[in-house]
Amino acid sequence: MADNERMEKLVSLAKRRGFVFQSSEIYGGLGSVWDYGPLGVELKRNVKDRWWKAMVHARDDIEGLDAGILMSPRVWEASGHVAGFSDPLVDCKHCKQRFRGDDPRIKGTPGQPDAQCPACGTRGSLTAPRLFNLMFKTFMGPVEEDAAVVYLRPETAQGIYVNYLNVLQGSRQKIPFGIAQIGKAFRNEITPGNFIFRTREFEQMEMQFFVRPGTDEEWFEFWRHERMRWHVGLGLRAERLRFHRHEPGELAHYAKAAYDIEYEFPFGWNEFEGIHNRTDFDLSRHQQASGKKLEYFDQERNERWLPYIVETSVGADRTALALLCDAYAEEQVEGETRVVLRLQPALAPIKAAVLPLVKKDGMPEIAKRIYDGLRGRFTAFYDDGGSIGRRYRRQDEAGTPFAITVDGQTTQDGTVTVRHRDTLAQDRVAADALAAYLAERLEA
Repeated sequence: MADNERMEKLVSLAKRRGFVFQSSEIYGGLGSVWDYGPLGVELKRNVKDRWWKAMVHARDDIEGLDAGILMSPRVWEASGHVAGFSDPLVDCKHCKQRFRGDDPRIKGTPGQPDAQCPACGTRGSLTAPRLFNLMFKTFMGPVEEDAAVVYLRPETAQGIYVNYLNVLQGSRQKIPFGIAQIGKAFRNEITPGNFIFRTREFEQMEMQFFVRPGTDEEWFEFWRHERMRWHVGLGLRAERLRFHRHEPGELAHYAKAAYDIEYEFPFGWNEFEGIHNRTDFDLSRHQQASGKKLEYFDQERNERWLPYIVETSVGADRTALALLCDAYAEEQVEGETRVVLRLQPALAPIKAAVLPLVKKDGMPEIAKRIYDGLRGRFTAFYDDGGSIGRRYRRQDEAGTPFAITVDGQTTQDGTVTVRHRDTLAQDRVAADALAAYLAERLEA
C-alpha cells in the first residue's frame, strides 16, 4: 500500500470510528484545527495518563504543574518569543497561496525572477521572504489597545520557568528535580498539515529537569535514553523510531545540545519529541527581566548558582498519530479484508465490547448485566446491532482488544466467549470471572 493511500485510509477510519473530526465541519471546517471524538479523546487521555504516571507518579523527583495559558507579555519578551519567534513567509502573487521561505519545493530564490511557485508553477510570482511571528495575539480587558495585548502561549515551558521557585519551595524539593506539565499551546503556523501532525492548536507534554551546572550532560543522556525507552513501551515499533542529533548549525540559540525522537510516519520521518540541554538561558533571561533572584542555594556546597535545564517536550497529538499509524493494519481473513488497529490494550479507547449473539432468548439481558458490571472498571461498549461478524469488524477498527459474546451456552453454564483482537483466538470464560481476566491482560 502506498504511503499516501495508507494515510488517506487512516484519516477516513479516524472520522468513521469517531477518533478525529474536522473542526467546524458543518461550516466548511477551519484550517488544521481538529476535534477529538469519543474514541480519540480516550486514546489521547490514555497517552497523557501514561506520560503523567511515568513522569510524576513513578518518580519522587518530579512535581506536576498546570500554568495558565495567558501570561504576562513580559514573559514572552524575556524569552525572546516576541522578537524572534518567527518563520520566513513567502506569498505567491498569482495563486495567493503562502509558503515557508525555506520550503524545499520552491525552485529558485523567492523574490527573484527565477523563483517558481510550488503550487501553481508560475515563475517570478513569489515575494521575498519576510518574517512572520507565530504567536497568536489577543487582548485582555474591554479595550483593544497595545497596552492590553497578551499572547496565547506558543509553548508550555515558560510557565514552568516562571514558577520554578514556587514549586521548589512549596514541594521542599532539592536539585536535581523536575517540573512536568500537560497543556495546550498555539502557533500560527504558515503551512500546517498532515492531519493532526502540525496544527495551530496542539497539546504538549513537557518536563523541565533542573540540574547543577556540570552535571547537565549526564542528565541529558539519561533523559534521552529514558524517553526513547518510554516510546517503545507504548508499543511503537523500534524500527520506526530513531534519534536525530542537532548539529551546531541546527541548534536553537538557547541549546547546548539537542536530539529529536523521530517516527517514520506515512509522510516520512518526522520529530514528535525533542530533548534539549537549555543550559541556564531561560532562568537567566527571566532573572534579568523580572529582577527576581532565581538562583538556587546549594547548602551542601554553600554556594549559589542558576540551574541548568534539561527539557523533554513531546506532542500528545503527534504521539496519538504515531500510535494510530503504527497500529493500523489490513489483513485477509476468510477471503475478506479485515481492518484492525493493533493498539496496546492498555491504550485502547475501549477495552472490551459486550455483544449478545442474537436479540432473543435472554441474551441481551445477560449481556447488559455483564456490561454494567464491567464499565465501572473498564471503558466498555455494548453493541447488539447487526450480525456478529459485522460487530467484530467495527470493534477491530476501533482497536478494542477483547470482544465478549453472550451466546446460547451462556444461558446454560454462565460462560461467555472472549475473542482476542490480534490473534482471533477465543477463550471460554466464566462471566463472573471476566473482570479479573481482563484486568490481568490489561496490566500485562
